[in-house]
Amino acid sequence: MREAVDRTLVWKLAALCAAMFAFGFALVPLYDAFCKVTGFGGKTPGVAAAATLSAKPDEARTLRVELVASLPRGAPWEFSPDVSHLDVHPGELYVTHFRARNLTGRELVAQAVPSIAPGIAARYFRKTECFCFTTQQFAPHESRELKVAFRVEPDLPEDVDTLTLSYTFFTAPDKGPTP
Repeated sequence: MREAVDRTLVWKLAALCAAMFAFGFALVPLYDAFCKVTGFGGKTPGVAAAATLSAKPDEARTLRVELVASLPRGAPWEFSPDVSHLDVHPGELYVTHFRARNLTGRELVAQAVPSIAPGIAARYFRKTECFCFTTQQFAPHESRELKVAFRVEPDLPEDVDTLTLSYTFFTAPDKGPTP
């Protein structure tokens, strides 16, 4: 009798471990879908943004968009925005640039991860072109200008007058040439 109880317990624990492992893999696509829908984590839809560019800009309202660049400690990069902020009118398309430089003597691949604050503003911020959409390959000591094109939707709540667009620049694993 005791052996049957032990065997049942082992099977239950094995099933629980398998379920937790499967749930861990399911979290990544679920989190990405959640971020796309809510704008959480600075993830904003890029494709839908192009369709909404026909809205008339609100010339009577000016917002400040602060641009911030950061690197993990010890990262082999220089990374900074060309300007520290832009004064923008909701509904108008703006283009700005960041600069990155590989500080090493070897080829590196980078990925920029965006974030928008305050969090509620992320759903009103539309990037139509961004270096963060793909990985960036750098030759040894290469410097590059990285483009961002964006607009802020006119229906951004009135109490939001400053947005922060922040990028963290990470070294990405080199997956080799794509076929």
